[in-house]
Amino acid sequence: MSPREALQRAEEVGLDLVEVSPNAKPPVCKIMDYGKYQYEKNKRAREARKKQAKVVLKGMQFRPDTAEHDYQFKKRHVEDFLKNGWKVRATVRFRGRETLHTELGSNLLSRLRDDLIEVADVEQPPRMETRMMSMILAPKSS
Repeated sequence: MSPREALQRAEEVGLDLVEVSPNAKPPVCKIMDYGKYQYEKNKRAREARKKQAKVVLKGMQFRPDTAEHDYQFKKRHVEDFLKNGWKVRATVRFRGRETLHTELGSNLLSRLRDDLIEVADVEQPPRMETRMMSMILAPKSS
């Protein structure tokens, strides 16, 4: 039907002529209440955002001289976070002259990666950022 005829019909019923699919050949239009159409469209978008998976990033901080017991304690926490489906940022914080020995931090993060190989994938390898070295672990994808 011609656009003029469609507009005339829409005015007769007191509704709007809305172009639904502009890229189609010929373009598809519907006679409807445009305000209600916008409301429904926004409502569907809000529902889709609610159902979207939220990514939780937990953090665990270490020091280059972290004691064995403390390391095991923190490793268990990281493992629990991963089993809950959360991502974990493991960070080694350097102070003062410790920045000269960044290999201690990379060794610690490598050890953590090796200890958690069954439950974690490395999403971001160890990277130095100012006085911190960090790595991001994600739950193992099955």
